[in-house]
Order: sequence, then structure tokens, then C-alpha cells
Amino acid sequence: MIKVTFPDGSVREYESGVTGLQIAESISSRLAQEVLACGVNGETVELNRPITADAEIRLYKWEDAEGKHAFWHTSAHLMAEAIGELWPGTQFGIGPAIENGFYYDIMPPEGVRITEAEFPLIEKKMTELQQRKEPLVRSDISKADALKFFGDHGQTYKNELIAELEDGHITTYTQGAYTDLCRGPHLVTTAPIKAVKVMAVSSAYWRGDEKRPQMTRVYGVSFPKAKMLAEHLQMLEEAKRRDHRKIGRELELFMFSDLVGKGLPMWLPKGTALRLRLEDMLKKIQKRFGYQQVMTPHIGSKNLYVTSGHYAKYGKDSFQPIHTPEEGEEYMLKPMNCPHHCAIYAWKPRSYKDLPLRLAEFGTVYRYEQSGELHGLTRVRGFTQDDAHIFCRPDQVKDEFLRVMDIILIIFRALKFDKFEAQISLRDKVNREKYIGSEENWERAERSIIEACEEKGLPARIEYGEAAFYGPKLDFMVKDALGRRWQLGTIQVDYNLPERFALEYTGEDNQKHRPVMIHRAPFGSMERFVAVLIEHTAGHFPLWLTPDQVAILPVSDKYNDYAARVRRELDQQGVRAYVDDRSEKVGRKIRDNEMKHIPYLLIVGEKEQAEGSVSVRRQGEGDQGAMSVADFAAKINAEVEAMTEGF
Repeated sequence: MIKVTFPDGSVREYESGVTGLQIAESISSRLAQEVLACGVNGETVELNRPITADAEIRLYKWEDAEGKHAFWHTSAHLMAEAIGELWPGTQFGIGPAIENGFYYDIMPPEGVRITEAEFPLIEKKMTELQQRKEPLVRSDISKADALKFFGDHGQTYKNELIAELEDGHITTYTQGAYTDLCRGPHLVTTAPIKAVKVMAVSSAYWRGDEKRPQMTRVYGVSFPKAKMLAEHLQMLEEAKRRDHRKIGRELELFMFSDLVGKGLPMWLPKGTALRLRLEDMLKKIQKRFGYQQVMTPHIGSKNLYVTSGHYAKYGKDSFQPIHTPEEGEEYMLKPMNCPHHCAIYAWKPRSYKDLPLRLAEFGTVYRYEQSGELHGLTRVRGFTQDDAHIFCRPDQVKDEFLRVMDIILIIFRALKFDKFEAQISLRDKVNREKYIGSEENWERAERSIIEACEEKGLPARIEYGEAAFYGPKLDFMVKDALGRRWQLGTIQVDYNLPERFALEYTGEDNQKHRPVMIHRAPFGSMERFVAVLIEHTAGHFPLWLTPDQVAILPVSDKYNDYAARVRRELDQQGVRAYVDDRSEKVGRKIRDNEMKHIPYLLIVGEKEQAEGSVSVRRQGEGDQGAMSVADFAAKINAEVEAMTEGF
């Protein structure tokens, strides 16, 4: 018998060799019908994988990320099987599950080109194969046998992958006549895949290397029910309407220029005003919480990042070292702010009385992303982090962690991010080679985060293997208005950078001690946060944040001077307004400015000029009546004050 521990801490005994599906059946027949995969000691496996020793288990359904991953991973194999039957001789690369579906990189036979016209053929064949409800059979295979099998089937790309694998750790999955090299996990059968849709096709270099062959990448998505697919497609249409690139262009917030360089956003005046207000909000909050603002250069000595460990870890993803006229001198565009802050800490002796030291910076960093991975503001090569690093004593870690959580929650409330999840990212339970630092320090750091979440009453999901290379972290996963998950705020506990930089403070005992470092970024990056905010609000920003709060619309040119006088009076009261003095009918001006998501429209004509008033329209609510300019300004300022009282 073996002991199986469930997430709630309860323990049941089962015979050795029991499967996740059998465990689900022992709980309820309904659960057995809904469960898609099983977590065993932090590893996601198939439901029919035998469990032969005491284990902690989780049963994953569609609602769980692990359940979707297994579902979409299996769907990728189903699509590959369909493509192979439709176009024999197709070579296959890799076919992973991704955040919203799956893809497969393929090399079609000579003369075959897959376009949107072929999507219905692939979908029809996938549905036909799914109806066979083929089981997925996992097999261990030797390296020699794997090379022979895929070589005999002309799978050059698979053999390249196999050549890099260690013998004794190679597995395949077979459904029907299709066999694929894969580590899994998968569904037990293809039966649950009831609705499929091929979404897109693009080109992708093999293994992301621009010097390698260009393959065809076919994207798809699948669901357990046709209704869910229909809802997903409807959501995608709404997502197109909310696309931050489209809205950002319409509202004149930011731009890109190939002449300046790919992935390097430039903020236009209105976007800059919005971004600066976000920064001002955080600066006010940080001041209340005892942070000090610093500024560091955009470049740094290569040795700085060698010392921090970032060069060894991220050097290949950074812009290459900059050589100066002085021989042997190398600099890099800054990929991280934390090494610079370590240097600031180290510039003078520190006492236990100086701690915690909280250093904050809106620091711009640069990381090289491949052209094909760049996407608006969410994936760029230059971005600004709302970075801060707290240097504290070990006994202060939990309290400081809790204070950072308070800051993040204040920001989420202010911007109406009401739905979010917390994720504690810890080390991989088995593979510890990719992490730096001592076992003792890691255990202390992980324990601090878990205890802080418990003390805050914040439910947090634990993910093993997702920690940064230097320490564990707490990530906040926000759901936007369309239910999509975005990783925004993050907090990381780090015992290792202080060690690498030999940071010290003098304790009460007059001895030297090592501080602990907490990394934190509530927004993450200004670029990505603004992109998420645009799509969450569809460009309808809160009144305190929006670049233009008011548009003043004269009904004809002869009232332009009065409109300008109203704008000046509003400006004196701190209300952001502009005059739409185009020679257009007022109805057209109303429509155009509502399309720009301006919260308030003020109509001014003969009556308003005579009375010194404005006729007020509210976005989405229509006519609000007439009022004096002073009363309107007071109304706006009262609304803003009510919205911003938390910061």
C-alpha cells in the first residue's frame, strides 16, 4: 500500500500501481469524467501513469492550467497526425502547448504550401481522427532505436533532437498510426477533444535560429465542448477590438519606427502623460512606504554583470558588449537594474540601524528579443521597470515582503484589477543545478514567502521550477476584462546577490553580517503594464489617469474664443481639456470624441457663452445638463479625489 496526500492535506491509502484516474474514480464518477491529468510530487503526468510510492497528488481539470496544457499538447499531436495523413512525407519539428492553444512546426513535402485555404481540411481530418478515440501509448525507447525509427520515417528534425538527448530518458507517444518523440504529459485518449479550430499559419526558423531552415508553424486551439470554442472565438474578436496596438495608434499614445529600431517604443505626448501619471502614483505610494528614489546609467561594465551572474545566465539574450576606444574595456546595455543598486548599497559602510534600505528606480533596461517574438508593448527590446530593491536584515524579510504586497494591492484596487491570483514560484524539486546559492538560504527565502502569504490571508498557488535563478518569488497573475491571465506584480527574495557582491552591514553585535535583498516591481514594466491596461479598459481609462479628461466642442467657429476661455479656466483648476475647433457639425464632433474615449464632452454655443456655462455630456451616459465652468471643474476634481484617495 502507498499513501497519497491530497492538496487539502488529507491522506488516503491505495495499492501500489494505482493511477490518477483510479484515484479520481474512488472520489466520484463525475470527477473521473472531468479530470484530464494528474500532478505527482509536482510533476504533471498522464492519468494512467502508475504511482508506485507515497506521493502528493493533484487532479487537474480543464479549469487548471495543467489540465489545459495536457489537453492542448495532445491536440498538437492530433493535428500533426492529421497533417501527416493529408500530406504524407511531412517532416515534423516540435509541437508544444502554448498559453492559448498549441502549434506544430512542420516542413511540408516539396510543392505543398499550407495556407488558410487548407485549414478546413485539417480541421475535418482532426475531427475524423478524434472520433476514433485513440489511446495515447507512452513508450520508453533507447536512443539507437529512436534514431532508427525516426530516421526510417525521414524525420530529420526529430533525429536532431534525439541526438542531444541522454540515452535512457527518451520516450515516445503513439496514437493510432502516428508516433511522436515527446516527454508528455498527454490525455489518456483523444476522446475529450470535441472541438478544434486551426487559427493561423506563419513561418518560423527551426529552433529559432535565423541561419536554420524556415518551417511552417500551424497554430490551433481545441476545447472539450463546441460551445466553449464558440465563446473563445467571440472573445478573440473582442480582443482584436481591444488590441493595445490598435487603440494606442488611435489614441496617439505610442509608436514604433523601423528607422529607430525594432522593439524600441517611443511614447507620444498623450502616452507620455498617461505613463507619467502612473509613475507619479507609484512614487507617492513609495514615499509613504519609505522608499528613496535613485537613478542609474543605461550602460554598465561587463564585469558588473559577470559579478552578478546575469552575464552567464542572460548574456546570450543581451545586446553584445560595447567596446570603447580604450583597449580591453567592455560595457553592456543594462539588462537589469539590480546590480547597479547593489553597487549603490556598497558605496559606503552600512549599519543595522540603516536597514531596511529601500531603493527605487524607473530604470530602462535592454534585452534582445528575436524579431518574430516582438509584439507591441508586451514584447520589446527596451523597457522601463518600476524597479525597487530592499536591503534588509533576515529578521525583517517577512515584514518587508508584507509591505510590498500592500503596495501591489493598492495599485490593483486603483486600476480596477479586481480578479487576480497569487503564484509562489519555488525551485524545481529535482533539478537544482540551474539555481545559485546555498540550500539553507533557499529554504529560508521560500519559507518567508509562504509565511507572508499565510499571514496576509492571500491564497497562493505553489509552482515548482518557476523560481528565478537567484531566488524564489511571488507573482501576481491578473485577469483582464476578457478573462486572460497576465503576470504583472512580482516580488523576489534573494540571499544570493548580496553574497556575490559581498554586501555587509554591521550588526548590534559589532560583527559583519550579510543583508537580504528583495526585488520588487508592482507594474513589472511600464510598457507591458500599459498594454494590459489598454486592453483591460478598451482605452476607457479612469478619469484621473486619462490623457484628456474633457473635449470642448464649440457648435460653430464663432464660439471658438469662448471655448478657448473655458479651456484656460479648466486648466487653472487642474482639469485636462482641449478644444475641438474643427469646422465640423457638432454631431460629428461628438461622435469623433466619443470614439477617442474622452470621458466628458462640453458643448458650447450662444446660450452657454451668454450664461458663462457649459452643456455637459458624459461618455456612455449622454446629456448631463448645463452647469457653470467652476461647478464643472469642481465636479471633475471631486471625482478624481474620490478615485485617488487610496494613494
